[in-house]
Amino acid sequence: MAFDYAGYQPKGDKKNSEFFNEFRQRIYERRKSSGIEDLVGNMKSLVMQVEPGTSLATMIELYKMTPYRHAASYVGDTHKFHVLHSRPVFPALILMEPLSAAFEEYITRVNRMYPLSRATPHSRYVGEIYESVSNDEVRKALEDQAVRFEYSGEVENPFYAADGFLFTMPSDFTGNRVGYSGLNFNDPDSLGLGGRYALTAADQAKLDEAADFAEASGVGELLLGVDHMATRILAADREDAILEFLTQVPYYFWGAYNIMDMNSSTNVNRNGSVMDDKLSPAKVFTANNTPSFVNSFENKPMPTETFVRNYGRRMHHIAIEVQDGDHAAGEKNVDFVVGTLKEKGVDFLAHVVGECKDEPNLKQIFSKHSKNTILITEYVERCHGFDGFFTKDNVAALTEAAGQDEQFKHGQVFD
Repeated sequence: MAFDYAGYQPKGDKKNSEFFNEFRQRIYERRKSSGIEDLVGNMKSLVMQVEPGTSLATMIELYKMTPYRHAASYVGDTHKFHVLHSRPVFPALILMEPLSAAFEEYITRVNRMYPLSRATPHSRYVGEIYESVSNDEVRKALEDQAVRFEYSGEVENPFYAADGFLFTMPSDFTGNRVGYSGLNFNDPDSLGLGGRYALTAADQAKLDEAADFAEASGVGELLLGVDHMATRILAADREDAILEFLTQVPYYFWGAYNIMDMNSSTNVNRNGSVMDDKLSPAKVFTANNTPSFVNSFENKPMPTETFVRNYGRRMHHIAIEVQDGDHAAGEKNVDFVVGTLKEKGVDFLAHVVGECKDEPNLKQIFSKHSKNTILITEYVERCHGFDGFFTKDNVAALTEAAGQDEQFKHGQVFD
């Protein structure tokens, strides 16, 4: 039975404008009439880019901290590409690495605008790729709706206009791209990313060592897949960012909650065609309730706005679901995972928040920002069949912890 987008009543206490409520419904109607509902499917891959020479370190980090494993590597005209898989039914991950530190594009230009992203000008979460029945039909339908796409001959990174792929221009509200493809991401050779090459024996040995740690420690089997991903944006862009995203993919606005202690809101969008978010992870947008120049009157907290001012509009964290259960007497799986990763040198912000006793609930924690991707990894355990998305107390604690780690002081020296 098809999900009733139009009839769904969003959850939460965040008040949305009449403009938002009107156009949310109009977008759902137009997605159906324009064919987007039938043309675009589930999320098929995440895409991120790292600094030249750091893809191996990034993959080792992913092996330790996520269920992703290397499947194949390719070299193209401007980039190396590494394809990683978790489970065949979950989105893949494409990791890009420029061949030259001198390579310039949108990512390097926007990163240099912000004080805490200048040191890693090539590093950025790019966006997601969604299943497409026909890229030509998707382009035609969405260009009529003022969505802008990359064209061959106009791109600095040829990947964004490669055969079999269709990418939007970066969003003015989030900095993220939305991609479309009908290719089989479980068959990396079919993606046309360039000439396939084998990792060196030394590099493969380092990945094998990371894989052995995950298997021997018991962490690997508990990390299931991507639960959600959260982009931080400016207060004034909240509704526009959500509506733009809903225009481009068959997700629905699940709801929004005020996190008053942090003067922010969490805005969740989910795919109505899946019962498990890991099949097509939820997209979250977080924003301050008031912009920084207004905060100055009342000195309210502003960790979300501060992140954007320091790093730019961008993906903030990717959440990995931990299998629910008890690893040992009195220790939940997420506590075991975090403790084991700490022993392996992974740094975390604060401590695990939330309770998992006899009632459905969540336990969550943020890692520190990755030096390779700038992303935070969140671990979330959905205890006793918890079917909501979050709890306010947990989000407030996580936001506060991240905010304390994302400050910038003039004269700050970067590693």
